[in-house]
Amino acid sequence: MTRVKELPQLISEFIELAKAYVRERTVDRAKALGRLAGMGFAAGLVFTLAALFLGIAATRAIVALMPDGNVWSGFGYILSAVGLLGVTGLVMWRAAK
Repeated sequence: MTRVKELPQLISEFIELAKAYVRERTVDRAKALGRLAGMGFAAGLVFTLAALFLGIAATRAIVALMPDGNVWSGFGYILSAVGLLGVTGLVMWRAAK
């Protein structure tokens, strides 16, 4: 059995051990999850910008391949929009699986 003099020391050790356990199980894991979410958000932003720039480059390439004239240029933009919508639909279809 513990002595009365040892009781305050045991209580303070128990409190420190409980604090360390709670910090290990909740706070540290929440920080790691926050870092992971931040990296995921940054990756999503980079992929979005890459898709935007590739879409602009594809549009410019299609318009450059069309003959000169306002009608053909407009048709190039329409053709590019249809192609980008098709790629978007394909990505959404694959993401749903």
